[in-house]
Parts: sequence; C-alpha cells; structure tokens
Amino acid sequence: MPFHFQHSRLRQTRTQVIPALGLTLRVLLEPEDSGRELTIIETVNAPGFGPPFHRHPETEIFRVLEGRYIFEVDGTRYPAEEGDLVTVPGGAPHRFVNVSGKPARQLVMMLPGLDAYAFFGGLAETMRNGIPSRSVLNAFGEPWGCEFLGGPLTLDQLTLAETGR
Repeated sequence: MPFHFQHSRLRQTRTQVIPALGLTLRVLLEPEDSGRELTIIETVNAPGFGPPFHRHPETEIFRVLEGRYIFEVDGTRYPAEEGDLVTVPGGAPHRFVNVSGKPARQLVMMLPGLDAYAFFGGLAETMRNGIPSRSVLNAFGEPWGCEFLGGPLTLDQLTLAETGR
C-alpha cells in the first residue's frame, strides 16, 4: 500500500498565496505521502474569485467547507455550498467562482497526486502582475499537462438565480 502513517500539524504547513486569483492554499497531504496517488489541499477563495477556465489530467474532488460557489464543468453550471461535494473528472474543462459575500473554503483532493507547492508556486510567479495572456498561462501549464482555456468565471457572467443575490 503506497500510503503510510502520517500525522500533520496544520500549523506547520506552508501557505501559498496568489493575489491575482484571490487564492490562499495549504497542502495538507503531499503526494510523496501517498505514493503520488493523492494530494489534499485546503483553499480559501476571496469573494468573486476563482481559477481561469482550465483542464488537467488529475481528477479533483472539492468539498465545500464554508461559503457558496458556482462550478462550471463541461459547460454546465452547478451551485455548491457548505457540505457539498463536487467531482471533476480528469480532463474535464472546469472553473468556479466564490459567490459568497465573504471568503469561502474548500478541501480539494487531487488524484493522482500533484506537487501542489511547485505548481501553485510557479502559477503565483506567472501571475505576479495579474492574470497573463492565455499563451503565457499555457506555456506555464504545458509541463504539468494543464491547459488554460479561458478566463475565470466572474459574477457578472452569472444570473441572479445562480448567485443567490
């Protein structure tokens, strides 16, 4: 079995911040601790923020811990709020936005495991002056198998029913 016993003290985890995405994250389970089968991160998304439209080979499972989101997966939008679970199969185009009036939190599981510190550290550097062009994002994402397909989902792209406002 590739997993081994681990006890993590969350106060000892590193925090990664990407201001252009309104994102703060901590890696709770690094891929080395699961034979590279799983990575677990906790994210905090600022109101009105989420990632650019993208796809990658890893499956992602999102558990909403606080707040409310709208997810867009394969062209369909879904609301997700505290306690909900959203599964995005590897290769599926997706994005989401925090539609809460306050920061929202998620637990994100990625299968197989991804070196999230390296990926998000590189993404933070790529976005140090804001969200760059799609070609710049795709040059960054190519070694990771991540393709950026468009911009983030924004509140002005949503209906009043979707935002709950």
